Amino acid sequence: MKVDVGKKILSANEEYAVRNSRLLAEHKIFCLNMISSPGSGKTTILTRTINKSKDKLRIGVIEGDIQTDLDAEKIRATDAPVVQINTEGGCHLLAVQVSGALANLPVGDLDLIFIENVGNLVCPSAFELGEAGKIVVLSVAEGDDKPAKYPAIFAKSKVLLINKIDLLEVSGQVDFDIERAKADARKLNKGIEIFPVSAKTGEGFADWCDWLIESIKNARGK
Repeated sequence: MKVDVGKKILSANEEYAVRNSRLLAEHKIFCLNMISSPGSGKTTILTRTINKSKDKLRIGVIEGDIQTDLDAEKIRATDAPVVQINTEGGCHLLAVQVSGALANLPVGDLDLIFIENVGNLVCPSAFELGEAGKIVVLSVAEGDDKPAKYPAIFAKSKVLLINKIDLLEVSGQVDFDIERAKADARKLNKGIEIFPVSAKTGEGFADWCDWLIESIKNARGK
């Protein structure tokens, strides 16, 4: 008898993803799965988002890394609740791991949970975790060709955050056509929301945080 291991893994993951989705819906929590290449600035984006929104939103974080809890420590410095998941070599988070993390977050006291996935543009796009949507982060230092090279994650994401736009102001420092990146992303996903931001300077964060607040209201039917 032939067993399709890939399908079996995805099926088991989907069961936990459905459980997670039900739990989040029960507590009226908006959950976003943040995906990017390593070094794009996901954690810095999260810390600035938390600090900017803490008077309006109660935010928790699930941190996924292959090793260490360095990023989780940065989140803890904002006073937001955070749970670390170390995949020990795995290139993406699984829904069962997120299920365990949710059990260790104060879900009754949160409006929004960010899942910071392992740095990888390929594997995490195939695994649902029970989230309301995916966010893909692209830093200008990576090049404007990433939507064309890694279409799956851009096609599936609700939001594209184009980070480190402060580098574009330094002539000759990076070669990045922001309009090309936007156009390529929209060819794959007409409804994708795009926010050019700088986690370093805070540029663009007002619009990004406003989108979060409105999305939570809409999800709750308010």
